Amino acid sequence: MKRILYAVSAALTLFAMSACATDPKMRDADRLALYRAHAGEPVPAFQYYGRLDGWTPLGDSALAVWTRPNQAYLLELQGRCSDLDFASAITVSNQAGRVYARFDKVMVLGQGALPFPCHIGQIRPLDVKAIKQAQRDRRSAGSMPESRDDGVTPQDGK
Repeated sequence: MKRILYAVSAALTLFAMSACATDPKMRDADRLALYRAHAGEPVPAFQYYGRLDGWTPLGDSALAVWTRPNQAYLLELQGRCSDLDFASAITVSNQAGRVYARFDKVMVLGQGALPFPCHIGQIRPLDVKAIKQAQRDRRSAGSMPESRDDGVTPQDGK
């Protein structure tokens, strides 16, 4: 399911992004394992360029966010984040254009309830090209169905 991208400004410059489509037949645990396998060592923060290019929920305690079309980060949260899989949008706090582990948070929006902060425990850069290749390999091996938007690139058809 494609969702609309939009930005939100606030005192701490919060920003919101809608979820990009992911393969509905690939389980959250399998997607999370794939992303973890292609994640680098933890980093303290990442640069926020004024907006996110997209995001993908990976269960209820992790998500991937894209800062550019080929630059993404795995955010491991400190505990469960209610309704992350069903969110129509999220906000991510940042400090002077940087998102910090153990300081900033993700907030789930769009379910009618007040947003609840989900603290970012760890940030790991993702090898987006390796994830795309692994998904192509899975599809060609028949273990993953064909999908135009495979959850790796947040833009339509890329």
